[in-house]
Parts: sequence; structure tokens; C-alpha cells
Amino acid sequence: MFDPTPRGSRRLALSLAAAGALLLAAVGAATPASAAENTIPAVDEIVHSPNLTQIANVPKFGAFATEASYNSDLAFQGNYVFAGNYNGFNIFDVSDPASPQVVSQVVCPGSQGDPSVFGDLLFLAVDAVRSDDSCNSAGGSVANPDHWEGVRIFDISDKSNPQYIKSVRTDCGSHTLTLAPSKDGKDVYVYVQSYGPPANGSGAYCKPPHDKISIIKTPLADPTSSAVVATPVLFPDGGNTNTSGCHDITVYPELDLAAGACMGDGVLMDISDRTNPVILSQVRDTNFAFWHSATFNNAGTKVLFTDELGGGSGAICTANYRTNQGANAIYDIVGTGAGRQLVFKSYFKIPRLNSPRENCVAHNGSLIPAMGRDIMVQAWYQGGISVIDFTDSANPVEIAFWERGPLSETRSILGGSWSTYWHNGYIYSNDIQKGLDVLKLDDPLTNNARAIAFDELNVQTQPSYPACTTILRGKQNGSLTINSGITCMDGVTQNGAIKVNPGAGLIVFNSNLNGSIHAVNASVVSIVESKVNGSVDAIGATIRDSKVNGSVRTS
Repeated sequence: MFDPTPRGSRRLALSLAAAGALLLAAVGAATPASAAENTIPAVDEIVHSPNLTQIANVPKFGAFATEASYNSDLAFQGNYVFAGNYNGFNIFDVSDPASPQVVSQVVCPGSQGDPSVFGDLLFLAVDAVRSDDSCNSAGGSVANPDHWEGVRIFDISDKSNPQYIKSVRTDCGSHTLTLAPSKDGKDVYVYVQSYGPPANGSGAYCKPPHDKISIIKTPLADPTSSAVVATPVLFPDGGNTNTSGCHDITVYPELDLAAGACMGDGVLMDISDRTNPVILSQVRDTNFAFWHSATFNNAGTKVLFTDELGGGSGAICTANYRTNQGANAIYDIVGTGAGRQLVFKSYFKIPRLNSPRENCVAHNGSLIPAMGRDIMVQAWYQGGISVIDFTDSANPVEIAFWERGPLSETRSILGGSWSTYWHNGYIYSNDIQKGLDVLKLDDPLTNNARAIAFDELNVQTQPSYPACTTILRGKQNGSLTINSGITCMDGVTQNGAIKVNPGAGLIVFNSNLNGSIHAVNASVVSIVESKVNGSVDAIGATIRDSKVNGSVRTS
């Protein structure tokens, strides 16, 4: 989102008892996609493809209920969803995704309120000048050296009562932030993205040129000692159209890579040294107005960038704009080492038109960990939610969508899905006005993604998941020995024992296995929504929503 606006201030913690009094909004009746593809829905009407349906909604409540209190980004930890807002954040328990429960609401104003979580810590981005760093602060002035914006850190060990423990001021605040864990596991680095210094240079701590990011080091043993340790300049030449820092950075720690959406530039970076990112490739596109966010595929061989033309408030999904404006751009990563480069392959924009009253443009999304495919779910503000398959970089295809009609027929109201992410089998969307939506995707291309679960997910800190080297389907007769790679089973009837040798892996989804499973020092063994007629002997294996008719040894 572009140009945040400071909000009011106060702090509230809802008790579980009070939260229990909140009622879920009734899920509205939906219109089949085939009947609505070429028609703009009516106000609040829901249209969707048959494979993507809403199962829950929690309306905005408490201090976040007003129209001006915008919902923002999401983070996840186990069965908890952390939902940001310009006035703070909510914590929901989604143990039952069809019935999310409010755990707490923390009111601590300062847009955008994008959250990221790491263990018992929550980091909250503040890009609106405040009179001080407290949750009781008022709006401030960038010209006042005593006023504050930056990153707030909370202890979330007690989800029902988060505690504010530390603030770190950063130059020009924190529009977004990204966590990059240290390689030794002792620290987490916070990449702080901000922009917009006053053109006249009047900012006390936000002065042009602002072609850098700030990096905070948080020692996990002593998070209250968090401090800025580096401010690397990414664009010493000023970047394209005087790029000032980055809007968002997605890191892929396992590959030591980062993709930066930096307003006028898209960049690929080496982050082997967490405090000294090095640009490997820098690209520009005359069809891109504002490089907004980035997503790697699981293999780290592609990056999907988004263009937030209009800053998030514009009606860019109308006939007045081309299909390559306010869209995604997909790049392949070619080459090796320091020679890696971004190579453009295609654009993607949702194929449905919106009304001139609806803000709509490409926004935040995440990978869906489907076997053998590159699939992403993405928010488009009032353009709704889109699921795209970009396995073929040059020919991305939409495979599902879900959308609400306009918020009003008579005035433009900023709304729609800010962030839409896949987490452990479900899609979660933080709608600016309508609250938290939970959706279920039922599609043969993506159902097997339920075999993958993450303990923690910050989408801008992209995790890897086991990549299938062999995918089996249908009937398989005879014993199976897996010597290397990861064998994935999707809808398999296996007649025979399975042996997984050291270093190899097995992922089973929606399958019937007639025979024992034996694994020694396997890289992964995961059995989900399946039936095993035999014993399972696999130390460290995950067995979820499955039935085993035999002995089980996993620890």
C-alpha cells in the first residue's frame, strides 16, 4: 500500500471471554463463476470459481471496526494467525479454520502495521510518524527529531496478552519489514523497507536521497538489545526514476537469495552476508509503475514481481488499463553464482473487469506447495483473490478465483483483500474492510499441497518445502525402494512394502498403502490423509489425518 495515513491511538487487550462473544459473520451465498465471468457483481455479492469457496469470515471489531482502520498483512504460527491493522494487530486461533476464534487484539497505532513473527517475538512495521514510540502516541511530524517511526517488537509467548518490549527507530520508518534469520540461529535480522523522504529535505531523520534499507539485529537471547547495525545503499546511482529504497523484499534464506521490489527497479540479491546484500541483477520495465512485492518459486529459479500501479487506491482493473499494467511480471533466474540474472518471461493480470469504484491492482500473495508445480494465491484488493499456475513461466494460467462485489455503488471506498496467503491447507485473506476471510481450495492440482505444513510462516521470509523428484499416481504393484530424491504419492494404491534409504524421502497424500513402511535417516517421511495397512517404522516421520493398521514407531 502506498502513502500510509497516521491513525488515532490507544491500546486494548481483549480477554478470551470477551472475544468469545464475537460472532462470525454469515458466509454469503455465492454465484457460480460461469454466471459471473463477464458481469461486475452487485454490492457485497460474492462470485467465485467452483473450486474456491469461503468457509468463514470474522468482521472487523473493537478498535479496528471503523472504515479508516485498514487491515493489512498476515503472519502465521501453528494454529495462530496474526492479522495486521493500521491500529495494531489481532491474533486468531484457527485450530478449526471454519470457526476462527479471537485470542487478543493489541491497539498500537501506526500504519501499516505489517506483522512478522519469529518464535516468541512479533515485529510490527510503523511508517507513520508518531509523537513517541508508545502505543498511546499521537500523530507526529517528520521535522521533529524527537518524534518516532520504525519497528515495534512484542513478546507473544502469551498469545492472549502480548507485551510490547522494544522499539527501534529507523530512517523514514518501516513501510514493510522482512525477517532474515542468522545462519547460526542466534539472531534474526530485520530488513526494513521505507521510502518517501520530504522532497524539500525537511525531515529530521528522513532525508533524501533515501536509496538504502535499514537492517536491525535482534539477538534472540536478548531481544531488548535490538538495534540498527547496517544501512546498506542499494542504489548508489539513484536507481530508476530516483528509486528511494525498496517497497518490499522477500528473502529465501535457504538459498541466500532475496528479491527486492524497489519502486522503479526489480532486483535479485545475494544475502550470504545478512548485513551486506549484494545486487546480482537489476531490471526495469516501462510497463511497471511501482515495483511492489516479489515471490520466488520453491526451486528458486523464478521470481514473480507485482506492479502496484495507482498505489493500491486506483481502479486499475477496468477497460482503461492494459493487461500488462498493474499486473504481475514473471522472471526466470538464469546463470549461476554471481552471474545469475533475471530474464523476463510473461505478464499476468486477472481477466475480470472491476467497476471504477473498486480499487484493484496486483498485491500480496504466496506459494501453494503443490507437488511438482509453481502455483500461487494472490490478493487483488477489490479484484478479489486469484490462484495462478506459473509452472510455465511464459504462460501463466488462472485456475481459481473468489471476489466480492463493490463496497458501494455511489462512492469509492478503499477495500478488498490486502494479503491472501496459503497456510497449512487453507487460504487466509485479510480484507481491508470486511475482516478475516478463510477459504478452501478444492482442485486436483493443489489438493496434495495439504501434505505440507509449516510451524511458522512469514511470506516475505520464504520457506522451502520438500521438492518431489518423482510423483506417483494410480496403482503401484510390488515393493518400492527409494534410494535418493523424494518420492511423492498422490492418490496412489500401493501394493507392497516401501523402504526409504538414508537421505531419501517419501511424501504420501490421499493414498492407500498395503504394506509396511521402513525408513532409516530419511530426509522426510510424511503421511497425510492416507491409510496404511501395515507397520510404520520411520523416526521423525509425520503422520497426520491418517489411519495406520499396524505398529507405529516415529520417535
